Amino acid sequence: MCLILFAHEAHPGYRLILAANRDEHFSRATAPARFWEDAPALLGGRDLDKGGTWLGITRSGRFAALTNYRGASPPADGRSRGAIVTDFLHADVPPEAFIVALAANAGQYAGFSLLAGDRNGLRYYSNHDAAAPSGRGLDPGVHGLSNHLLNTPWPKVERGRQALAASLAQPAEAREQALLQALRDRVPPPDEALPPGSASFAPDDASPPARAPLAFERALAAPFIHAPERDYGTRCSTLVTVGHDGAVTFVERTWDRSAQATGTVRHHFALV
Repeated sequence: MCLILFAHEAHPGYRLILAANRDEHFSRATAPARFWEDAPALLGGRDLDKGGTWLGITRSGRFAALTNYRGASPPADGRSRGAIVTDFLHADVPPEAFIVALAANAGQYAGFSLLAGDRNGLRYYSNHDAAAPSGRGLDPGVHGLSNHLLNTPWPKVERGRQALAASLAQPAEAREQALLQALRDRVPPPDEALPPGSASFAPDDASPPARAPLAFERALAAPFIHAPERDYGTRCSTLVTVGHDGAVTFVERTWDRSAQATGTVRHHFALV
């Protein structure tokens, strides 16, 4: 997952409005979002290689999503970061307690940033954020997370936050279309605005390479990544809304190597 945009307690009808792109190698087997057979209360896509997920929500209102941290080398024999999301969704402890325990073992994972919450609030944690070693609660507002710390002003993050903020005044159907359009934005920023550092397109069990060639850096810097020559790109776009009344809408659109939509799944349910 390379881009998460979310409005937290920033709309009179919703406690969460989220729009996200997951970027990954096309060769990595993935199942589309559904309620899992082995965990019927958990809704999300699934990484069929490691078994975890990058974003999910449960019928009780536990929610988590994760991005990799750009340029961070994985530890030897480290755990898959997708397990962090599933571990939280399966747990029955408050987000703060889960993150405190996670922080104590954060060296088992390559760099990541995590959003984790329940009906009582949403928290953020990164194992590369020295200013918040045990995570922190989030203020109401429109936030963005890519492959660095929360609200790092990369062009794709700033562009996405602006699009999400503008969509909040729209009716639900129009907002959905506006956010899907924003997530499909393939326009890179000017070269001088490209984020620094090494490219973060390696899977969990591979070390990140040195800075990618300029053409690939340009592709990585857009909200929607299209780099079929690297077997890499945006695999799915996800929209999640959680109403103050407990109504949840989860929409996932999947994409192929040609950046063409291959399907859309839609789930509606009420928190229990």
